[in-house]
Amino acid sequence: MITIKYIDNHFKVNGYTPRHSFKGLKAACNKLARETKLDAVKLFHLLIENQPIAEAYTHSYNFHTANGRHLIDTLQNYYYQAVR
Repeated sequence: MITIKYIDNHFKVNGYTPRHSFKGLKAACNKLARETKLDAVKLFHLLIENQPIAEAYTHSYNFHTANGRHLIDTLQNYYYQAVR
């Protein structure tokens, strides 16, 4: 599970300007983590920083695999559902 506190701290430490709803990011990452049995923090970093998730084979030669694109698209859909 990922928390709003973790997301807020990550944005502050890296100097990012938040343009996202932290509540929506939390909801999307946690929902997909429950469905896929992946770590919510790793999903967050995949979405925000494009960091690969080795156990999910999200990247090949620094390009997204079909599974990587599916995870990112699903996270985005869940995010937009949460912020409505």
